[in-house]
Amino acid sequence: MTNRQGEIIWYELMTSDADRAAAFYDAVVGWQVGAPPPGGPDYRMIVAPDGNAGGMLQLDAAMLQAGASPTWLAYFGVDDVDASVAGIVAAGGKVLVPAWDAAGVGRIAMVTDPQGVPFYVMRGATEGATSSVYQRHGLGHVGWNELLAPDAEAALGFYHRQFGLTRMGGMPMGEMGEYSFIGHDGGAPIGAIMPCPPEAKPGWGFYFRVDDVDAARGRVEAAGGMVVMAPMDVPGGERALQAVDPDGTVFGLVSGVEA
Repeated sequence: MTNRQGEIIWYELMTSDADRAAAFYDAVVGWQVGAPPPGGPDYRMIVAPDGNAGGMLQLDAAMLQAGASPTWLAYFGVDDVDASVAGIVAAGGKVLVPAWDAAGVGRIAMVTDPQGVPFYVMRGATEGATSSVYQRHGLGHVGWNELLAPDAEAALGFYHRQFGLTRMGGMPMGEMGEYSFIGHDGGAPIGAIMPCPPEAKPGWGFYFRVDDVDAARGRVEAAGGMVVMAPMDVPGGERALQAVDPDGTVFGLVSGVEA
């Protein structure tokens, strides 16, 4: 694995209805969601115009009974999954699914940060392989990662210590606090951490890049989703919106070119 420790190397949608979700995101983002493999879990590849952008997992009855629910999750690439899990637990996080080896894929564990936000850690099985699912300007890819945290300062410290994410300036939001930009070791920002508003659910959220956010608003509504934050200008010359898919899962869209 050649991605640096702490880079996001995969995105996954857990859904209660993979066929419906595939049709929705194909229409809204322009993906091509593959067919489920024969036998085993229903796991489908999400394909952007230039290659894989993530995966889609159909939640089965056992997963739902165990407490799983529709959501988007990120995989943080690490050099040693077991050591990373131990460090996360020592810092106050929890293990949701203990580390396991997925044949031909890699070693994976599902955990939470100390504030209960879930994510995966993973070491890929193929040495030298590099993930490009995150692309700041790649059409159909996640172009921004945003964490809503009950305690944003504590979250900044945790993700810095565990994954090398560093605060790279910020934008004041009045009584809500600061929108803190984050990146790896002085590189370009990949997202932000902000205090979680009272009406929102803490967690990682992701903005997918589309050709035109204003046009995509109509596609969201026509495909059975709902826009919860209308298209708006964001710092840097881009436009963004937030919506929920037919499962009620929150996601974002972004378009435009940074100034």
